[in-house]
Amino acid sequence: MADVAREAGVSHQTVSRVLSGHPNVRAATREQVTVAIERLGYRRNSAARALVTRRTRTLGVIAVNTALYGPASTMTGLQEAAREEGYLVSTVSLRTGEGQALKDAIDHLAAWGVEGVVAITPQRSHVQALAELDAPFPVVTVEGGHRLDLPGVSLDQERGARMVTEHLLAAGHRTVWHVAGPEDWLESEARTAGWRAVLEESGIEPPRVLAGDWSPLSGYRAGQELAGLALARRGAAPVTAVFVANDQMALGVLRALREAGIRTPAQVAVAGFDDIPEAEYFPPPLTTVRQDFATIGRRSIGLLVDHIEGRARKAEHLLVEPQLIMRASTRPPGDA
Repeated sequence: MADVAREAGVSHQTVSRVLSGHPNVRAATREQVTVAIERLGYRRNSAARALVTRRTRTLGVIAVNTALYGPASTMTGLQEAAREEGYLVSTVSLRTGEGQALKDAIDHLAAWGVEGVVAITPQRSHVQALAELDAPFPVVTVEGGHRLDLPGVSLDQERGARMVTEHLLAAGHRTVWHVAGPEDWLESEARTAGWRAVLEESGIEPPRVLAGDWSPLSGYRAGQELAGLALARRGAAPVTAVFVANDQMALGVLRALREAGIRTPAQVAVAGFDDIPEAEYFPPPLTTVRQDFATIGRRSIGLLVDHIEGRARKAEHLLVEPQLIMRASTRPPGDA
């Protein structure tokens, strides 16, 4: 920093004010310092800065089930957002979100001096365990804290499910079947709730829910059952439309229907959730609900920084609006 001050012809304190974004610096002086920084290739020493400011500018991220598309994409969004805000990120990936694993993760991040943590805890039991911990810094949840005393950010999962179910009913289907995600997942619960609410509000008795585990295999097995019901043409709830709780399971459903000789969407329309990169290339291209992971990341990091700096309410929860992406897999019944 002293070299920058000499190069710019200003004091050490002026360089410090420019680096910290202090408003009381003349534009011409700020320009002088900026040019000197670029000419010398100066980089701030984070460790030294932390000793002076008592701020590490480091955030923690705890993520469970990072092999799945949603948590993995959320983590990417958080890391990008943190960098934009000038923070480093220390990440702990967990196979399980049980109480002891979460406590160990919190202790690990505390030892590294993080100023706050974003926790990607999509299962109800994980969020409950997190709420019981006495963390030494603010904690913000992603997809999980809205029913407990924790601040958080999540996609409006129920709204997304309502949108896709309404889309299928508007296409002329008498009912919509549902392949759900696993129990204890808050996203699965919300998507099922949105689907069920639309049917009940329309005066339609919801068909029984078929259970999956987010995997294509579980979708394939559910698809085989649905294909059998569609071919038998029996019961008061004809199988002509299916809302699948994620795109990977929808891929399995599509294969099972195809193997049974059932055309999609001419005989059975299929919609998913997530809009994974491959969804546009499914046979046929998949109608789905898109999650804006970049916005989820920005709002999560923003909310955490607000808590760190004392600007936020204790249990504020922010919802991100989903987007329905309509493709060929849900054309109205009878269309070629």
